[in-house]
Amino acid sequence: MIKVLVSSCLLGSPVRWDGGDKKSDHPILQRWLEEGRLVSVCPEMLGGLPTPRPPSEIVAGTRRVTTPSGADVTAEFERGAEASAAQARANAVRVAILKEGSPSCGSTWIYDGTFSRSRLPGEGVTAALLRSMGLAVFSEEQLEAAAAYVAELEGA
Repeated sequence: MIKVLVSSCLLGSPVRWDGGDKKSDHPILQRWLEEGRLVSVCPEMLGGLPTPRPPSEIVAGTRRVTTPSGADVTAEFERGAEASAAQARANAVRVAILKEGSPSCGSTWIYDGTFSRSRLPGEGVTAALLRSMGLAVFSEEQLEAAAAYVAELEGA
């Protein structure tokens, strides 16, 4: 069975910067949860950041992650990405479902670092590392495509 790494907030864990979650009740995630296929991670928590915490964004054109006050939290995001990658390796994960827009988990877009809610194409620190390891990375908005990919990997 192909294991799938998933952002903890999508499973209802209150780990987001504001202490909330982004629980998804999508049937695919629910089925995978019942099958024991999911490996849950929160890169920010794994990197040592508290919950709640100030929001963070990747500064456009850089790999720096900062808070609205200008505090540099890049090292924590990098540690979280490495810890998430270690979980992926330990569980032979080949696919990840990550929270879109997050400076860790965004897979197709992130915020631009101005804290103005402006989006730009890009990926978060964890998403980039997982992709560099050869994992297929999808957002919670791409669950059907992820399920088709998992089925293909399993020869279904």
